[in-house]
Amino acid sequence: MARVSETSERLIAQNRRASHDYFILETVEAGLVLSGTEVKSLRSGKASLAEAYATVENGEAFVQQLHIPPYEQGNRWNLEPTRRRKLLLHRAEIVKLQRAVAQKGQTIIPLKLYFSKGYAKLLIGIAKGKKTYDKRQTIAERDARREIQRAKRSGERGA
Repeated sequence: MARVSETSERLIAQNRRASHDYFILETVEAGLVLSGTEVKSLRSGKASLAEAYATVENGEAFVQQLHIPPYEQGNRWNLEPTRRRKLLLHRAEIVKLQRAVAQKGQTIIPLKLYFSKGYAKLLIGIAKGKKTYDKRQTIAERDARREIQRAKRSGERGA
């Protein structure tokens, strides 16, 4: 019997508020430095990106406030759930992130946490905050698209 290959991605957590609160300018895939019990906790599908953000310090990238709950059977090996975790990126990517954060109004936010080929990956985005009127405009555009789709469907049924 053939083994199922792990080439596909398995989503663990997604930051749904990110596209509502920010304009995503660019995305970068990063690896995470994790302990064994954290990986086991992620494999059970538990994590939260709600308050997480990324920083660049001394030429290294870190994700902070990424909540990975303690593994139930981990006892003394469990670490702090919201500890700072190092991101694995190429030097050029770190420099690009550092330049982006230096610009006014831009930040680095985690978008998705997933397993790819057995490794935990974090999709981070260079983002710029939306103003209230930008959010209203986005909602209006989405509603308009929804109305158009509704009209198309009702037109197809009536024909």
